[in-house]
Amino acid sequence: MSRHDHNPHRLANPSRSAAQGSFAQTLGIPAAINPRDFALGAFKIAAFAGLLCVAAMVGRIQVPGTEVGITLQTFVLMIAALTLTPVEAGSSALLYLAIGAAGAPVFSNGASTAALVGPSAGFLFGFVPAAIITALLKAPAQAHADGHRSVSAALTLARNFIACALGCILVPYAVGISVQSIVTGTDIRALAAASAVFFIGDTMKAIVATAAVTPARAFSARRSAHND
Repeated sequence: MSRHDHNPHRLANPSRSAAQGSFAQTLGIPAAINPRDFALGAFKIAAFAGLLCVAAMVGRIQVPGTEVGITLQTFVLMIAALTLTPVEAGSSALLYLAIGAAGAPVFSNGASTAALVGPSAGFLFGFVPAAIITALLKAPAQAHADGHRSVSAALTLARNFIACALGCILVPYAVGISVQSIVTGTDIRALAAASAVFFIGDTMKAIVATAAVTPARAFSARRSAHND
């Protein structure tokens, strides 16, 4: 056996490197850091975190039988997940939680740190996986060929809606209801029944978010392809 075979510094397995690169690309992690792209990404993360703060303060409808109210936060989370990369979307939700943990009254009903250990804590912490999962499941932005544009657009809309439903609706509810049941001692089935009223509104939010973001991303992709 040659000396080269025992060299601990030999090149990594090409297939493994390719797999790692593909995984990083899926998450939206660039191979090389471009200062301009980094600054733009940081701005988008901060902007959507700010929108989540505003959404919690604008119009809260209390639902009988549950400690959680209806806000526009889920809608903002859907827009963020459909617009940003998985890393950016998750970071935006995490930054929002960090702002509240620092004492700012950015949670529903003007709450701050206490909300992270209260009955609604699970819904808040569920924002992070919700944003990441939705961003991972959404359809890639691409310019559709003229002959198949209608079919492709419909499939993209359907995929993005499903991504929002699974990521931004089911995930927060699964985490939120479970935590609320533990904190309050209420039967999880009763909480699930009381929270069912949210599904109608969140489904409408998913439809609006999908209908607004999907065409905009397709237009941006066509414009980029034309410029190239």
